[in-house]
Amino acid sequence: MKKKESVKTTTKTTYQIPIGPIHPALKEPVMFEFEIDGERIIDVDVSLGHVHRGIEWAGMQRNPVQILYLAERICGICSYSHPIAFARAVENACDIEVPERAEYLRVIHGELERICSHILWAGVAAHEIGFDTVLFLTWEMREKALDLTEYLTGNRVTKAIIMIGGVRRDITSDMVPKVQETLKYFKDNFEKLRHIFLDDKTVRLRSQGCGVLTYDDALKLCAIGPTTRASGVKKDVRVDQAYAAYGDLDIDYMTPDVLTGEVNGDVYDRIIVRLLEVKQSIDLIEQCLDKMPSGDILSEPKIPKLLARVKKTAGEGIGRHEAPRGEVIHYVKFDGENDNPYTWKARAPTYNNILPWIPMLKGEQIADIPIVAASTDPCISCTNRVTIVDNDKNSRYILNREELHRMSIEKTRRLMK
Repeated sequence: MKKKESVKTTTKTTYQIPIGPIHPALKEPVMFEFEIDGERIIDVDVSLGHVHRGIEWAGMQRNPVQILYLAERICGICSYSHPIAFARAVENACDIEVPERAEYLRVIHGELERICSHILWAGVAAHEIGFDTVLFLTWEMREKALDLTEYLTGNRVTKAIIMIGGVRRDITSDMVPKVQETLKYFKDNFEKLRHIFLDDKTVRLRSQGCGVLTYDDALKLCAIGPTTRASGVKKDVRVDQAYAAYGDLDIDYMTPDVLTGEVNGDVYDRIIVRLLEVKQSIDLIEQCLDKMPSGDILSEPKIPKLLARVKKTAGEGIGRHEAPRGEVIHYVKFDGENDNPYTWKARAPTYNNILPWIPMLKGEQIADIPIVAASTDPCISCTNRVTIVDNDKNSRYILNREELHRMSIEKTRRLMK
């Protein structure tokens, strides 16, 4: 009797699981496609493109002063970072010199926003691991920072403090005690914040060794902000190319080894970096209050005169700012005929920190997805910049690498004419 041949069958051990674009663990729409083996993540793909507001296009129909209000609304949490980057781009293009006192005031507002943002992130991170008691504690502390923001600017979120060539409002001598009082509050409560996040057993178990981004991957994938500094990469615009008053201040890179003596590049290290930066921001504001010179806060207070100067400008400018999430870049070009820019482009820090998600998530558990994703402090609404509208049903919506490269070259040549 002929022996029956055995048939080899292969059983697939992995499966796909989508998360997003709308999901309870996500604060904004983003699409993840995970390949899962049991509870372990084998591969991941990220899809953006669910939030488009046409801000850049709208800005090119307005003058730079009007664009400042649009720039504030690219991101509510970074509502100071985008307008200062845009203002610096216009100042760079139009060769506008900012008064020295205004440069110190810009640092104060920038560091106050960093404190607000990092404490807000700490609360969100605690929420993602189910520690809502800490969420409410951190947001109570953040409320003090928002109160000070309102006291100095008149607003809590969209601050409207930046102006082309300086700032709109001064910090007078009678306002300084209120600033110092708030800074003292943060210093008094900083140890409690540090103890909760760095010493609590639950936080350590959920964050140590989780979502690791190596030094090499951080460099290769161009990660920025606390995400890259937590991996040991010393990259910070405030230090690398000091602007505003940062060149006069005592400032250095905040990396995990400053506190622990080692760098692991995990979620725990990203917590360390942000806590160190909160403390550093308090110190920088105090330095500014001590060293701030007297003088004007605007190079040109008359807006019509300022716009007339912009209208005569034919050239381009770049503005960079170290936002809480990392480097923000704004680019403008003027044609010398109109006061509205010929083009305006903004690059938010989350754009750089999307690709690092992939090595950070590979090998982790499904339950770790929310905290790993949140550890970069993503802002999806300020990452998406463009949408294509085409009513031709026969047109293709997928562009390959060669087509994108060709189109980029063509657009660059148009802008350079």
